Amino acid sequence: MMSSQSMQQTLDHWSRFTLQQRLMRYGGFALTLLVVAWALSSINVIWEWVWDAPVQMGDLFGRMMPPDPSNLPSILEAIWQTVNIATLATMFAVVVALPVAYISAQNTTPNRVTLWIGRFILVSSRSVNTIIWALLFVAIFGPGIVAGIVAIMFRSIGFLGKLLGEAIEEIDTKPVEALEACGASRFKIVLYAIVPQVMPAFFAIAILRWDINLRESTVLGLVGAGGIGMILQGAIDTFNWPEVSMVLLTILALVVFGEVVSSYLRKKIL
Repeated sequence: MMSSQSMQQTLDHWSRFTLQQRLMRYGGFALTLLVVAWALSSINVIWEWVWDAPVQMGDLFGRMMPPDPSNLPSILEAIWQTVNIATLATMFAVVVALPVAYISAQNTTPNRVTLWIGRFILVSSRSVNTIIWALLFVAIFGPGIVAGIVAIMFRSIGFLGKLLGEAIEEIDTKPVEALEACGASRFKIVLYAIVPQVMPAFFAIAILRWDINLRESTVLGLVGAGGIGMILQGAIDTFNWPEVSMVLLTILALVVFGEVVSSYLRKKIL
């Protein structure tokens, strides 16, 4: 048996990482610091403005207090418009994303051509920010909620299709094989073997995306795509800071409302 002195010597010399592992970790930390330092030096930060930011924030906060509720009816109307944009866009995106997810999943796509077409649609949707989509559709449809709905929808297709496609790829293949052995049609295989397995994921993903779209819809008005953002932009442009604070408080209440509703739906449905 090992003596207590030998055990103590072993404990004294024990190290979690070897010398090579420690050198690699320190090298990684040093490289990270060098990259951060290079990034800060290359973006041409005006540090005088950075140091003065707390003073400017305090001054702006003082001008925003107290919030001005005189325009509250118009703000609430715009908030309702924002909710409608998020809800309609999510519904349309779900309808479009379902077939895209089907052809994007390796175990359900008809062939490799449709697989890459589906994945190209998903990548194209997710690679363009919502504001960029909104700018594009404002130029096509003109200012208003139609541009906002289409912009949110195009952005959501990639998110919904990607996650639903992954859910389809992770299904248990035994029910599919059983129906195939019975000679079931492709439609019945999808209906009775695939859909029941992905329904919980489908509802969870759709609710999550609605919650995200509710938040994203609040800024669409900054580029003329409808919603509460249009009132916010107007108040900022006219330096009406009390109204800006009122709009921001209303947006905060909307986000909290969306979080409560999405949590309630997940508990009831899932």
